[in-house]
Amino acid sequence: MIKLTQPAADEVRRLLNNESKTDWGLRVGVTGGGCSGLQYTLAFDEKPRHDDTIFEILDVKVFVDPKSYLFLNGIELDFSTDLLNGGFKFTNPNADRTCSCGTSFSA
Repeated sequence: MIKLTQPAADEVRRLLNNESKTDWGLRVGVTGGGCSGLQYTLAFDEKPRHDDTIFEILDVKVFVDPKSYLFLNGIELDFSTDLLNGGFKFTNPNADRTCSCGTSFSA
């Protein structure tokens, strides 16, 4: 399961609306890299891929590929407008270690 907070869902819908992509979904993933070994990715995607896990959370479609889902099952995605540390924030119960900026982790 992937969780979106209300502020994260509101921001995703706002961004999709600004790009005239209101029927699209949010792709959440993991790639190798970052200072802790794995880093989060966020992108907009028009349609899910054939092997994606698909969620509908607070009127936002979320797509996750199978490999990423191994590391993302149980995460919560939040959004903050804080001036210094604003943006999307991941809380990942699968992470053994995270970097100080919160964009990469190890599991």
